[in-house]
Amino acid sequence: MPTVASPAKIERIRGYGAHLVVTGDRYADALAASEQWAAESGAMPVHAYEQVETLLGQGTVGLEFEEQNPQLDSVLVACGGGGLIGGIAAWCGSRTKVVGAEPEAAPTLFMALEAGHPVDAPAGGIAADSLAPRSVGQIMFPIAQAHISRVALVTDEAIVAAQQALWNVLRIVVEPGGAAAFAAVLSRRYQAQPGERVGVLLCGANTTAVNFT
Repeated sequence: MPTVASPAKIERIRGYGAHLVVTGDRYADALAASEQWAAESGAMPVHAYEQVETLLGQGTVGLEFEEQNPQLDSVLVACGGGGLIGGIAAWCGSRTKVVGAEPEAAPTLFMALEAGHPVDAPAGGIAADSLAPRSVGQIMFPIAQAHISRVALVTDEAIVAAQQALWNVLRIVVEPGGAAAFAAVLSRRYQAQPGERVGVLLCGANTTAVNFT
């Protein structure tokens, strides 16, 4: 996806020795190219979110949250295609409230929940390289309807502010999509109730877009 792909991600993938083809303007274009390559080469396809094994693997993050703090009331997770938050929500069930965070410029799960089914959504903004698929996955959507409390939308400015705050205070470098959940808290798009114990998932450090100081 030449128009949105993070240079840091491209460099890291190629640094591992992979043959990487960057094509198309949206995740769906890259997915189509990968599916064509798998069909032609016999390579094993691994979907970023529309695959049971992907949800199972990412659901282990919910287990880690519970092991680290069994008393959590809520967990905030960034949403893209829904593999990560879908797996976590499936694990947590009704035990822990799961809240999604999405950029206003790519409200994929937010629009799907409003419509009652996955729909094509805008795919722009600073986090488009990781949080802007054409639509959420069909596999995760029933899980989202059953176990995701709500989705908080955040601005690009809030995401940048969250990245900067994480660096200034904790010296943690997080890519825009990975900072979306914290942005929801920092910008008060998600406001915890008094005494509520909230876990915030930071995911992804592939960024060169922000000059941390």
